[in-house]
Amino acid sequence: MEFGICFKGFVEPERARALVRQAENAGFDYCWFYDSHILWRESFVAMAMCMEHTTRMRFGPLVTNPNSREWSVAASLFGSLAKQSNGRFDIGLGRGDSAVRVMGKKPSTLKRLEEFTHVVKALIRGEEVQYGECPEPVKFPWADGYELPVWIGAYGPKALASAGRVGDGVVLQIAEPKIVKWLADQAKTAGTEAGLDMSGYKVMAAAPAHTGPIDEAIEKVKWFPAMVGNHVADIVEKYGADSDQVPSSLTSYIENRKGYDYSKHGQSDNPYLDFITEDIIKSFCVLGTPEEHVAKIRELEEAGTTQFNIYLDSGDEEKIIADYGQTVIPAFREKAGNVTPLKAAS
Repeated sequence: MEFGICFKGFVEPERARALVRQAENAGFDYCWFYDSHILWRESFVAMAMCMEHTTRMRFGPLVTNPNSREWSVAASLFGSLAKQSNGRFDIGLGRGDSAVRVMGKKPSTLKRLEEFTHVVKALIRGEEVQYGECPEPVKFPWADGYELPVWIGAYGPKALASAGRVGDGVVLQIAEPKIVKWLADQAKTAGTEAGLDMSGYKVMAAAPAHTGPIDEAIEKVKWFPAMVGNHVADIVEKYGADSDQVPSSLTSYIENRKGYDYSKHGQSDNPYLDFITEDIIKSFCVLGTPEEHVAKIRELEEAGTTQFNIYLDSGDEEKIIADYGQTVIPAFREKAGNVTPLKAAS
């Protein structure tokens, strides 16, 4: 099992440096950043800074999208950070949520997402590529063959199929083991049907985790099911609430949802949280004592999860990292030894 942390872009630089050093020393493998340039500061600047204060931890956006940056600019950015970090760079990729919707723009199509994946990977390898937005072929003379790992964020059946066909892994914003297994299996099936070897396919469960008192934790992480519900609402609109293509346990909880405020994305003061119940919060997040975290993450592991990624922005961050370093991560390393991250040529 790999372990990651994920920041929003409001963490002050000095504290971000301290947190990543603490997390790397505690045994965390990844540090991810939200990529939403209007709501928070530009994430890739923070990644570059944090890379210089770590030696082993991998970095990446969670998630970027095909619409925020011109594709050669995006590929140059990704390839430059991979080189600067000595091969410690992945990307999480989605259609575009807060980064584009807060501007009144629409997310990318899945076809465009798949094309973006192929184009940026090829450019970073050093191949010559011609793509729709650019009339002339593009090639980076400085590229050195880096194989960019791409994790695709998905919920709906078509997005999960794209994740299986073009991704090295899938990002699932939820920590409910049965739902994780159901969604991950859809991506793996799509990859298998496309003739791919899925034996090394990665599955990330990304969710808040809190090791303090349950009552306090519930209040601090209640924003998360609302954020999940915003994505689920798109699926229900497309497929219907009774579709057998999405598990009812994922769709039923949004029946009383009234909306979503993107200016309060990922925050507990979002005005549209009334439909969230305590049971849903406990199901979707990882709460309780460190020992209870170990038990739930073992359930996630049995469901196919290969990385548990903590949305580390609900308070008590230093304590959570310390508890994971002392109790949670050793429980998995003692069982299986250190896990090798996604391979990438440097």
